Amino acid sequence: MKEISKRQWINFTIWAVMYILFCIWMENLWLLAGLIVIIDIFLTKIIPWGGWKKAKNPKVREMLEWIDDILFALIAVYIINLFVFQNYQIPTPSLEKSLLVGDYLFVSKLSYGPRVPNTPISFPLVQNTLPFFNCKSYVEWPEWGYKRVKGFGKVKRNDIVVFNFPAGDTIAFNEQNPDFYNLVARDGRSAVLTNKARYGEIMYRPVDKRENYVKRCIGMPGDMLSIVNNQVYIDGIEAINPENLQFAYYVETDGSVLTEDQFRLLDINKNDRELVSSYARNHHTLLSMGFGEDGKINTPVYRMPMTQKALEMVKKFPTVKQVKIEPEEFGGATYPIGVSDYHTGWTRDNFGPIWIPAKGETIQLDEKNLALYNRCIRNYENNTLEIKPDGTVLINGNPETSYTFKYDYYFMMGDNRHNSLDCRAWGFVPEDHIVGKPILIWLSLDKDHGLFDGRIRWKRMFRMVHAN
Repeated sequence: MKEISKRQWINFTIWAVMYILFCIWMENLWLLAGLIVIIDIFLTKIIPWGGWKKAKNPKVREMLEWIDDILFALIAVYIINLFVFQNYQIPTPSLEKSLLVGDYLFVSKLSYGPRVPNTPISFPLVQNTLPFFNCKSYVEWPEWGYKRVKGFGKVKRNDIVVFNFPAGDTIAFNEQNPDFYNLVARDGRSAVLTNKARYGEIMYRPVDKRENYVKRCIGMPGDMLSIVNNQVYIDGIEAINPENLQFAYYVETDGSVLTEDQFRLLDINKNDRELVSSYARNHHTLLSMGFGEDGKINTPVYRMPMTQKALEMVKKFPTVKQVKIEPEEFGGATYPIGVSDYHTGWTRDNFGPIWIPAKGETIQLDEKNLALYNRCIRNYENNTLEIKPDGTVLINGNPETSYTFKYDYYFMMGDNRHNSLDCRAWGFVPEDHIVGKPILIWLSLDKDHGLFDGRIRWKRMFRMVHAN
């Protein structure tokens, strides 16, 4: 064995200390076995880690040097993406105007503490499907249980949070929106499971490989949440609304069309400007809402989301005849989906009251609680749950009359309330689904504008994301 130089000892000490601190942070002393590799890389060198440097052919040496650099970069990016931060693009308008479609975010994993990955063997920077190959980007074995290491804090009310889509545990590969459970409720389980030509393969996804969503945390563990006429109440007290809260409104004019300048003044992008009166199939609905005259729709009627500021502004437009908020029945089915023997009568605009589960809290397994929380018990906390014909409830094969939750749960909603698929549709977000907190907008692109006409939203560049 060659004599170990002072420089080798220094390099070894730096990397060993960093690795030991990482193992302590992970709270997993088994990882200390990795010190053997560090010892060999810097000291003993039994394995020729840098053997490629001795290649006589300069082209081979150059190629291997590139491969070495690429592998190091991929490993570094993978570790940073897992434990420090990841990039995320806002794909839908559910948080407009707080976060805009086309915003690119840095999502901090350290804010709430990074999760140890459920699927440690996966391709970096790809959520669940490899592009071009259209196959899984991860290997399901080994699949580790939930563990979150210490971060800077915990989820707070009104935080904007990135999380894995809870109802994304099972997907129909060819039709992922709506989710599998809504598909089953709409089309029937047999049809979804057997018609592969339409729905594709039915697949299970581990927690960390479910699609990423971003919403605002409205309800905390242990809260009693209700929505009355679009106003959220927590434990019976009116919640503070986000600054940029929006609802969908129908706007009828006197026959004039709204101009581009008016839309820009209202800050309504092109995707949100829906001229609903242009479709004859909408006329009956619009007439029932009180639009039109003499049983006919002869004037333009728009559907568009607006903040309170925009609402007050549009009412002052001289060409606007009337403005009405979208009726609650337009919102579709609400949670719990597919519970045939228990009907809540809830809507998107009038929802609850519903208790948000908290770790260590116990509920009685009556009809209502089974309807509201069976998904938490089965899917999120990995228990078997069976209800016998005589009403006996079996959890993991044992008769039970109560259940104690293992996780904290959260209630997430979009600020664009009538254009947001959120907890009102698919239920609670378990703590193990929390990914991180958006902290910075590093790029923002507006697809409604050209490159030299406002395509880049310069005012949003490098802007911190605040809970407001």
